[in-house]
Amino acid sequence: MAGMLAELVKVPSDNPPGDCAPHAKRAAQLLESLGFTVEQHPVPADLVQANGMISCTNLIVRKKFDDGPVVAMNAHGDVVPPGEGWSVDPFAAVVKDGVMYGRGVAVSKSDFVTYAYALLALQKLDKPIKGSIELHLTYDEEVGGGIGPEWILKTGLSKPDYAFSAGFSYAVTTAHNGCLHLEVTVNGLSAHAARPDTGHDALEAATKVLTALYAYRDTLSGTCSKVEGITTPSLVVGLIKGGINTNVVPDRVSLRLDRRMIPEENPEQVEAGLRDLIAKTVAGLPGISVQVRQVLLARPFGGVPGVEKLIEMLTRNATEVMGKPVGTEGIPLYTDARHYSAAGVKTVLYGAGPRNLLEANGHRADEKLVLSDLYKATEVVARTLYELLG
Repeated sequence: MAGMLAELVKVPSDNPPGDCAPHAKRAAQLLESLGFTVEQHPVPADLVQANGMISCTNLIVRKKFDDGPVVAMNAHGDVVPPGEGWSVDPFAAVVKDGVMYGRGVAVSKSDFVTYAYALLALQKLDKPIKGSIELHLTYDEEVGGGIGPEWILKTGLSKPDYAFSAGFSYAVTTAHNGCLHLEVTVNGLSAHAARPDTGHDALEAATKVLTALYAYRDTLSGTCSKVEGITTPSLVVGLIKGGINTNVVPDRVSLRLDRRMIPEENPEQVEAGLRDLIAKTVAGLPGISVQVRQVLLARPFGGVPGVEKLIEMLTRNATEVMGKPVGTEGIPLYTDARHYSAAGVKTVLYGAGPRNLLEANGHRADEKLVLSDLYKATEVVARTLYELLG
């Protein structure tokens, strides 16, 4: 298992830029070496480019034991670029004291291995199993999952009843935040800096928009989620660009905002409220107009009726295998799990990793995974699959 994970880490799959087909090819080779038949589904080039990527191939492994429910297990192989500050080569899969270091080792190349070996265990068990198990190994989680899990489900390549989505070992995740990205473009009229009165300053108008957004952000702390592990909504303006030159009144300024939504919020209402706030802020400013464009909408993830049985099995098996209480939680991120729940699939997040993203150094330097957690999580998943379908 550790060897397979090391091979997955050694092939870069940074997204951006999103040239992930080479990693899918290597992953398929590794899965085939375990005896699996691997379907390779290249995503059409126009869809790949529309999602800001270079290449994307989804992998599906199917094992039908008998008639019964279909369980999909989804992990993503695309990763954020390694960045600076590493103490080891981020693509060398270095192991120190039972801990493997490398980009993607925890989020979530490890669960390529978790899910593959859990399925392998069931195949070797030689006991009656009623149902099918599928591996959905995808490559666009870092840009929203639209040409990975969502594409697999919408094109009818799979119609699962249950789904496991990549997660960590010490809690079963049953809810997570949603995310809305908006691009706000403020338009004015350029003019010579010596005669600013002959133009309309887009940056001055944009500062009013920023002030309004930050005042709005201050109100969000009064809204609290009832889900353990999730606190309040949040807002960040993460990108600003504009202007022509130092001596020119700026004619256009754009900014991108990230609005995280707790599971109790309605995304359409959140977006409508932000659009209304921005429009009112610039109303009446001479020569100023504004456009708002939705860049990304990741809906919050919550439970689908009937998932309680799967949650009970997972928490019980995880508690026994991990040797400590394992309960449920929500997380303030957004993941591919939401695509399965949106399609009516009974979905949870569970896989290999520590207690939280910070402990794993996810999206940071020296991302790491305690290898014993990989082995234990695989046993938890295998036990649960057998209990669910056995």
